[in-house]
This record gives sequence, C-alpha cells and structure tokens, in this order.
Amino acid sequence: MPRKRKLLAQLSALQSNSSFPQINALENLNTTSGGDCSPKSSKYFVTEKRNSSRLEADFFNQPCVSLAKSFLGQILVRKLPDGRELWGRIVETEAYLGGEDEASHSKGGKQTQRNAAMFMKPGTLYVYQIYGIYFCVNVSSQGEGAAVLLRSLEPLQGLDAMRELRRTSRKAPSKLLKDWQLCNGPSRLCQAFGIDKAFDQRDLTQDTDIWMVPGQDLPGEQDVVATTRIGIGNRGEWAQKPLRFYLRGNKFVSVVDKKMEREMAARGHLSCS
Repeated sequence: MPRKRKLLAQLSALQSNSSFPQINALENLNTTSGGDCSPKSSKYFVTEKRNSSRLEADFFNQPCVSLAKSFLGQILVRKLPDGRELWGRIVETEAYLGGEDEASHSKGGKQTQRNAAMFMKPGTLYVYQIYGIYFCVNVSSQGEGAAVLLRSLEPLQGLDAMRELRRTSRKAPSKLLKDWQLCNGPSRLCQAFGIDKAFDQRDLTQDTDIWMVPGQDLPGEQDVVATTRIGIGNRGEWAQKPLRFYLRGNKFVSVVDKKMEREMAARGHLSCS
C-alpha cells in the first residue's frame, strides 16, 4: 500500500506540472504584452486559428449565386514567402454566371487563354488584370464559365504586412491606411494579399500559398444585402440584376447600397407587424 500511494502521488505531481503551463501558453498566444488586444486577437482570428482546416472541394462545388453568398463570412488565408500569414474575412462578393451573363468574361461560353480558369473545376482561382495595372481575383463555381469575384475582406491578421504590400504596389497611396481601407475593393484586396497573375489557375483546395478556412458566426439571410454589381457598364438587364452580395452593417464593404438596405428594413418591419 505505501508503494501504491507513492506512485499515485508521483502521477498527480506529473499531471499538475505539465497541464497548467500548456494552458497558460495558449492564453498568452491570444494576448499582446501589456494586456492590449491587437487585430490578431479579434474574435474571428482567435476562433479561426482553432479551426484552421481548409475548405474542401465540396464547398466550392455549388452554383455561382449560392457560392457567392456562401463565401460571406469565410476566411481567405495567404501565406507569404517569408512565412507570415494574412487572414481576411470575406464580406463582399459578386457572381458572374457565364453563358448569357453579358457582364461575364465568359459570356456566350467563349473560352480563351485569359479566362480558362473560369472553366476549370470549382475552387480554381481566376486572376485578371484591369487598366494594365491592378489585379482582381475570382473563384470558379459550378456552371460553364461561372465564377465569383471577391470584392472586399475584413482584415483579421497580418495588417502590418498588408500595409507594406499596399504601400509598395504600383500607384498605391503613401499615407498610412486605416484598417477598413486595406481590402475594401477587388484590386485593393489583391494588393494587400500579394495576389497577381501568378495565382491564376491555382486550386484553393490544394495550394500551399493561398486557401480558405471556415468562418464562425456565419451570416443569416437577413444579414446579406443583394444588389447590383459595380463597374460593369452598359450590360442591359444584366446591369440591374442583384448579383452583388455583402454583409449589412460591415464597415469593410467597398460600396453600400443604402436604398436597398432601407427596403430590407421596411420589409422586415412589415413582416413583424
């Protein structure tokens, strides 16, 4: 009996010595010196770090409009060559349906060397250049030539690196950018995440430099504004179709449609009366 008690005492001491330091170390990862919370410690970043498994092929394999909505709240992750990771919550998207969609690069089902990624398996990146300077990034979906444009992100991690990338990009502003200015637009998003033509045709389910992870607190239908797309010019009825989606009330969205938000609020009020 004395030997048994001695063994139990040793086991108890071993458990107490190994458990608490691990707990303290995890807590320290979520705080900065002095107890201040940095953008790294936002509720989204901390939660996502604990659930960092990437989104798989099944997620991307859905119709274009459905995917555009499903992207809202998910996390885009970019690993830089120096090992730093940039994290951003997707808050604004646009759907481009291909085929009959007059605003799509694949309208009429025409496949070219430039838009080939739009015809590849769902989850493939389509990166194109505008004005010969800036880049925009899309993700292919179900549907021949269909893809979703990523318009805006809410920066979560790596904000200093994003500022560096925006500052060094061509014609980027030299002044210090505020958090909400880093990724509030498709070309700004690409600048901040270091995305260029080299990312065209990459697979989000397998690439080691860029991927997506599941978001937390995903929005409900009442949180999503559906409105017209931006900058597509005179495309007839397609210019009026509600194929842009964004999180209502999120300050990182590039362009807010106040009229549509008022209509949504009115419908919500009427349905409750």
